[in-house]
Amino acid sequence: MKTIGANRASSASFITLSRVSKSYRRGSQDVSVLDQIELSIEGGSFEAIMGPSGSGKTTLLNLISGIDKATSGRVEVAGVDITGRSEDELADWRLQNIGFVFQFYNLVQVLTAFQNVELPLLLTKLSAKERRLRVETALNLVGLGERMHHLPRELSGGQEQRVGIARAIVTDPAMIVADEPTGDLDRESAIHVLGLLRRLHTELGKTIVMVTHDPDAANVAQRIRRIDKGKLLEDPPRRGAMTA
Repeated sequence: MKTIGANRASSASFITLSRVSKSYRRGSQDVSVLDQIELSIEGGSFEAIMGPSGSGKTTLLNLISGIDKATSGRVEVAGVDITGRSEDELADWRLQNIGFVFQFYNLVQVLTAFQNVELPLLLTKLSAKERRLRVETALNLVGLGERMHHLPRELSGGQEQRVGIARAIVTDPAMIVADEPTGDLDRESAIHVLGLLRRLHTELGKTIVMVTHDPDAANVAQRIRRIDKGKLLEDPPRRGAMTA
């Protein structure tokens, strides 16, 4: 990637979960969070996962993005079986393939917008010049080129989230995972952030998987998946209802 490239949408399965279960040990008991999940997501699609608190939606997102490991079953992303990878291998894989957008932004408060966006690139072999070009491209793409030297406290919540999105795309990942990206935003800021995510999908062909409890946010996605008590339900494929 020279700056921020476009990923061509593909009809092939990009994410495949086969009989995936996840449980945690609580005292002397195993608590099941996900139960025999079967999931296939096409490359270049934008999907939302909805469900009540404790339904397992964030756990599912963490398995897809390699943050957590399944107790049983197989997780394959972009043709790579990540199920049995070591922590070091997963960290390297995430850096190359996944961009993360968090509900509470996760910005380092003593760093400028530019420096926050640059952080993932410090783990690469890019030169300072190449890093600067990528950071400036990402911040311009989210409409914050003129605010790159501002600290997070000098930005609004919506602007902070846009910095978070710029950080997510600066490595040019094939997939973006977003965990409640509008959960801490007012309605106007949420609309701007959702419009930006939709642009990343339609214009750059990014595969986006978003966890949300907000029906308006979910309406931006092409498909809504519903999860309840660790079981995956499914709405039929649909067009996003919100105009970005």
